[in-house]
Amino acid sequence: MSLVDYATARQRDATPRTQRSWQIQPGLWLAWAVMLLALLAAFAPGLLTHYSPTQGVPGAQRLAPQAAYWLGTDQLGRDLFTRIVYGASQSLSAAFAAVAMGLIGGTTLGVLAGAVGGRTENTLMRLVDVLLSIPSLLLSLSVLILLGFGTVHAALAVGIASIASFARLARGEVVRVRRSEYVEAAYGSGGSFWLVLWRHILPNSLTAVIAFAALQFGQAILALSTLSFLGYGTPPPTPEWGLLIAEGRNYLATAWWLTTFPGIVVVAVVLAANRISQQIAGGGA
Repeated sequence: MSLVDYATARQRDATPRTQRSWQIQPGLWLAWAVMLLALLAAFAPGLLTHYSPTQGVPGAQRLAPQAAYWLGTDQLGRDLFTRIVYGASQSLSAAFAAVAMGLIGGTTLGVLAGAVGGRTENTLMRLVDVLLSIPSLLLSLSVLILLGFGTVHAALAVGIASIASFARLARGEVVRVRRSEYVEAAYGSGGSFWLVLWRHILPNSLTAVIAFAALQFGQAILALSTLSFLGYGTPPPTPEWGLLIAEGRNYLATAWWLTTFPGIVVVAVVLAANRISQQIAGGGA
């Protein structure tokens, strides 16, 4: 979700909060159910399946969904449901690392620019403008080419690509809070720059940034899946959602389930993450 969409989500209408909460309960509960199931798959995959994610069953190649194999098997006889379950660990952990990197790096730059101002702000924000002018996928691919392929490097690439968005939002929030009357009163009472920054500016400006980090989690999953689909992420045979889609694209005519089910999982988790993050950003909207 872009910064414009995020700002729109925060501008709630005048509908009472209780009424809005009742209106969104079904979709929100479904989103939480999907996300909790994905987290369960990431942290305790053995509770959901007893098959191996990397070892195939002889004679079970490309079996259609059935009682023994809920989502079918792949070209090597591996249970697709099991590979999707174990792939959650790779996808979610990498997405979390990417968001954490963007949050820490971008917030640091944004807070520094908004709090110091002057030439420091101009220099940092021009750098942010340059980063924002580059498509995120192209920037991620450029970083991957420099660092090399793999899950960790893919997470770093997606995190670096998101730093500029976090920096711009953090800078805007800090500038808004810095001009508030209570901040001016704190300076007038003899508060130092760092004391006012720590006690007044940061607590009142980081709420929006943290909510935006929740919004970025779903986008990070999608970006990492895209990189893996292109062959720049997790190497086989380790299961990862984007890699599963890429491996099954050659069998669309004879084994449609190899790409369909991993794709549905990616879409469901991304939509669930966005729905939950919109709730957080809207404060009950």
